[in-house]
Amino acid sequence: MRFKCQRDALINAIQTVQNIVTSRPTLPILSNILIETQTNNIRLTATDLDVGISCVVPVDILEQGSITVPAKRFSDIIKEFPSENLNVTTKKNNMVIVDSEVCQFKIMGMGKEEFPKLPEFKDTKAIKIEQQQLKEMLSLTSFAVSFDETRYILNGILFKINKNTITLVATDGKRLAVAERKLSSDADVDLSVIVPTKTVHELNRNLKEGGELLLMVGNNQLLFDLGEVVILSRLIEGEFPDYKQVVPPHSENVMKIERSQLLLAVRRAALLSTPDYQAVKFEVFKNKLVISKSTPDVGESREELAVEYQGKELVIGFNPGYLGDVLKNLNEQMVGIELTDSEKPGVIRASGYVYIILPMRLS
Repeated sequence: MRFKCQRDALINAIQTVQNIVTSRPTLPILSNILIETQTNNIRLTATDLDVGISCVVPVDILEQGSITVPAKRFSDIIKEFPSENLNVTTKKNNMVIVDSEVCQFKIMGMGKEEFPKLPEFKDTKAIKIEQQQLKEMLSLTSFAVSFDETRYILNGILFKINKNTITLVATDGKRLAVAERKLSSDADVDLSVIVPTKTVHELNRNLKEGGELLLMVGNNQLLFDLGEVVILSRLIEGEFPDYKQVVPPHSENVMKIERSQLLLAVRRAALLSTPDYQAVKFEVFKNKLVISKSTPDVGESREELAVEYQGKELVIGFNPGYLGDVLKNLNEQMVGIELTDSEKPGVIRASGYVYIILPMRLS
């Protein structure tokens, strides 16, 4: 194998796939990136056996072939390489030479035959999704995913597709986020799968502001084709909880407030939070909200905000992090928080979106 390429283009491609590579892989080959030549480009691939990612880079192919290289060492060499243009050549003993007129590196690679073969999705129906649309939906749900390994079924996002509607759902048992949008074209398949958190992070990192992606589902596997980048993943097996049972009917007790003001006030109150004293106190009056925080041996804070509210007065505690997560990702200038009483969840609704947050006990 031999090709010429631009250093920066190769660095970007390496960084795209390198996140998948773990520092302590179960197999030595999983520390490597697979490089394969194609017609006018090379394809770089990395996998940890659960998630795989590949991307293509336009290069000048001088000789066809393939090799796997140690991900971190190869990345470090290309980053520090002094020339804008470089040559990459492989020898029969899996030696990889990176050189230019002024610099040369030689590193040992491993043959392609040892690299895990990623699943193929032939004869699989593809669902078209706008990349910007999915990126927005992930930003409104991914923060609510659970990291409790004993509840593995919640360690990912539920993707539901029915005809021309896509729904994403995430919950950690203390909050629930549901985003729903219309697809630009009808899907021929009914879909309900749980996509792991690591896959969601890689997907979010690579989604663009424009263009479409293709989603395909195989036997407990899923593929996102973003064009230059392809992400494959195992799915989380099991049945996601029935989230529709948790979503309460609309309440008339709605507190309307400017989103950015509330976000900043919650952040300020959270400055006095500790692991044992997380809850921030909300005192809701007619057209006034008092946000306060009192932590033993730390300090106190109190802040008043103007709101639109005509419901019953109440006192309720919320986790400031859980509130901040949703407020910083919504685009609306004004948000409405539905409040029933101090022991019932607060509900934030926007166009095609519902966020439910359980109250916290105020000590």
